[in-house]
Amino acid sequence: MAELNGAPATAEELKALALVNYGHFTSMRVENQQVRGLSQHIERLVRDCRMLLATDLDREQVRAYIRQAVAGRDGAFVVRVTIYDPALELGLPGAPAQPHVLVTSRPIGVGRLAPWRVQSAAYTRDLPAVKHVGLFGAIWHRRAAQLRGYDDAVFTDAESYVSEGPTWNIAFYDGDHVVWPNAEVLPGVTMRLLRQVHDRTTLAPVNLTDLPRMQAAFATNTTIGVRAITAINDVEFPADHPILDTLRKEYEEIPAESL
Repeated sequence: MAELNGAPATAEELKALALVNYGHFTSMRVENQQVRGLSQHIERLVRDCRMLLATDLDREQVRAYIRQAVAGRDGAFVVRVTIYDPALELGLPGAPAQPHVLVTSRPIGVGRLAPWRVQSAAYTRDLPAVKHVGLFGAIWHRRAAQLRGYDDAVFTDAESYVSEGPTWNIAFYDGDHVVWPNAEVLPGVTMRLLRQVHDRTTLAPVNLTDLPRMQAAFATNTTIGVRAITAINDVEFPADHPILDTLRKEYEEIPAESL
């Protein structure tokens, strides 16, 4: 399924995403026509549209396009909403932009996901606070980690302070608080929801040298929820620490919003 402004998207309209690759998006888990954190997903689209295209999105129109695209579908799946202008040219990106709304979907895995082993990589995404479509660097590091036998990469700055994964946030448990890295990251919706409902949460710098004192590590985003990380480089973490079940329960108890 691929609908652009409520109509089937054509190859010509989609070409700009491949050749110009300028825009932004959000991905959300839809379950029984409801989305946990839907309002925050919409607000992200509005905020990032102002940043990248210098114009405002109609919140209710975006929501209507999503509703139309998923009408009648049962169960759980992932919907991605991408905002871009098919008319924007590579040589004239400064031209006035008219945001278009592309809604696509894909299946989602069921059951608890296997834990990850990740490798650190010194890298900072362009405009880290924006969920933009420029994923080359992030995917390059993910591929490099997988070629070395890991499941994914986790990014650090030049001084080895941890920030985020290619498409997910990371946090740690120090035995008392859930610690989110105080770094340049994409403020993920799942991360923000967890910070709201888990009262023993802190924001602090986390260096690779701090990892041995952490009791658990995990990744979060809308499609994986809370996923255990069992290794960062050669530092091991348990896959079944009780904090992980606590966070999963708190997250699942957050009321979902109807489309």
